[in-house]
Amino acid sequence: MRKTVVKVFKMRRSKLESYEEILGALVSKPLSVDGLAYETSMECAVLKQRLESLIKYGLVEERVSGRRVLYAITERGISVFKVLNFQRYLEKVLNKVKVLDDAFEVIPKISKN
Repeated sequence: MRKTVVKVFKMRRSKLESYEEILGALVSKPLSVDGLAYETSMECAVLKQRLESLIKYGLVEERVSGRRVLYAITERGISVFKVLNFQRYLEKVLNKVKVLDDAFEVIPKISKN
């Protein structure tokens, strides 16, 4: 009996997408590196690099709780996250408007035939 292996390839995320996912995961509550890795499906090494950048720019902060280190989003991070979400929303709206424009061009041509 032969075993079939199915590989699922994930598209590689851009840094910006990674940052947005991390900020999104931290909006609801502070998380450990392990919790963030689980929430974002990121490897810990990559996640730690991204966290360093987010901390450097003041979007995320470290909070020491006993022996645990938790990462929390800052007010600045929340503002950036809202802007990124709004930008993604606008992109979706723009794509829908383009589809409607295309449809309005095609409808008269179809009606003539």
